[in-house]
Amino acid sequence: MTRAKLDKKPQDVAAMFDGIAENYDLVNDVISLGQDRLWRKAAVNAVDAYSGELVLDLAAGTGTSSESFVRKGARVVACDFSLGMLRTGVRRRGGASRGGVTFVAGDALHLPFADETFDAVTISFGLRNVSDVDQALRELRRVTRVGGRLVICEFSHIPVESVDKLYATYLMGALPRIAGAVSGRAESYDYLSESIMAWPTQPVLARHLQDAGWSRVAWRNLSAGIVALHRGFREK
Repeated sequence: MTRAKLDKKPQDVAAMFDGIAENYDLVNDVISLGQDRLWRKAAVNAVDAYSGELVLDLAAGTGTSSESFVRKGARVVACDFSLGMLRTGVRRRGGASRGGVTFVAGDALHLPFADETFDAVTISFGLRNVSDVDQALRELRRVTRVGGRLVICEFSHIPVESVDKLYATYLMGALPRIAGAVSGRAESYDYLSESIMAWPTQPVLARHLQDAGWSRVAWRNLSAGIVALHRGFREK
């Protein structure tokens, strides 16, 4: 596997995630010290899906996050462009459409859904891996019903610059080594570290949402800004 570069060629990024699919959830637990579960729970609470709603969980990977929406009573489409991730999720759940979760292969830049299909759309730790963030945000808006909402959970930046620099040292040094020891694929986590560092700050991402047509855009920090939740609504 060739390491995916920051130009984010879709075939390279998909191949990278295919290669780490089997241990992906375990590695996330290890490198975040279990915080990833709290971050995903916060995203589920922010989406606030209820019985009868249809949710798009984009960049769903193995479907770990999707299961949480089902427990709230919603139906979920778990969409990802990594076939390796989807196959792992389908195998673990015992089928491509089981227990309220349906797995669908799809590209964030060209979602395979009709206009205004979903009551809510969400993407956790995947937006920074697409090659055109603005197009992805427009596509998410296109498939959201009027009155629906978007929630993004993504790695971000600690507002205190000196602390953010210390965090960057961990990202670029320790994280790939720790993740590599667990997954056997340190080069994949080199890329993920770099993609986090290259990601825009919270106010800049908020402007991207507004430019894509989302309304009432807001964000809040989790774990001091290591992760941020952004939310927006489709009002027309």
